[in-house]
Amino acid sequence: MIIGLTGKNGAGKTAVCDYLRERGFEYASLSDAIRGEIRARGLDVTRERLIEVGTELRERSGAGVLAERVLAALQSEHNYVIDSIRNPAEVAALRQRPDFTLFSLEADARTRFERSLARAREHAATTFEQFMAEEGRELASDNPAAQQLEATLRLADVTIPNDGTIDDLHKRLGELLPPLMSRFVRPGWDEYFMNIAKVVATRSNCMKRKVAAIIVKDRRVVSTGYNGTPRGARNCNEGGCPRCNGMAQSGTALDECLCSHGEENAITQAAYHGISLKGSTLYTTYAPCLQCTKLIINSGVVEVVYNQDYPLNGRALALLEECGVKLRRHRIQ
Repeated sequence: MIIGLTGKNGAGKTAVCDYLRERGFEYASLSDAIRGEIRARGLDVTRERLIEVGTELRERSGAGVLAERVLAALQSEHNYVIDSIRNPAEVAALRQRPDFTLFSLEADARTRFERSLARAREHAATTFEQFMAEEGRELASDNPAAQQLEATLRLADVTIPNDGTIDDLHKRLGELLPPLMSRFVRPGWDEYFMNIAKVVATRSNCMKRKVAAIIVKDRRVVSTGYNGTPRGARNCNEGGCPRCNGMAQSGTALDECLCSHGEENAITQAAYHGISLKGSTLYTTYAPCLQCTKLIINSGVVEVVYNQDYPLNGRALALLEECGVKLRRHRIQ
């Protein structure tokens, strides 16, 4: 899951980051891209400069650009905490992930100022008046690319009061996180197996089209296959198939094609290793051709799930129906 943090200066975002990182979350900050830009210009990083350069980057590339850059680097199987979310467009970008939750930290102004003093960061405000003046420039602006902290705070899924001690904050987090983290999104079985088939397709050596199939029994993968030349022959992409290397038009010169189809290879691999396919389900990235359909029927496969249509398979699909093999389409990108 992804936990995003927003809040005014000194509200406790760093403390929440530390807590989560100690529990296996990986850290990212939208401000890091701004800091990198400032340092690349040979300038000191100040709060004022962070605001100015952040606004400049949003104006140049869109108000959600900082979040988009961070999101592109995240892996779906990891947990992340993302700090310094200060514009509603950044929230919108991060909500592309269904496992995103935005936390807002709140504390009164005096408490936050005392925390800022205690941190003693370079160029930090040294008076309460300066602290509040700097904060005022972050809260709202007529420029949609500027920091819009008040509007961002209103988008929070969870608001955490943090006027007390660090132990109080840790207790709140300990109560809040388990139910949130138990609501992660798992792919359904069709999506799971079709995604595996798509990964298998990347091993194909066929120059014309990369196709793969996997065969599943009792929700376990028992065989996989991708299209390409037979075992021991030169790979298609190394000149092994005259049809593919001759760039034949679709549907022509099929008598010259040496590549076996993904479904064909998945079935023959099962036979090679002595695995029965009776009662199994075949997932394929393309609907099967007629030749593969006959193999599917005679091998004992009882269901075919495919991602994309194959242009020459009208008779094949009719044969599957005639022979009682279930056929479903499950489309994924």
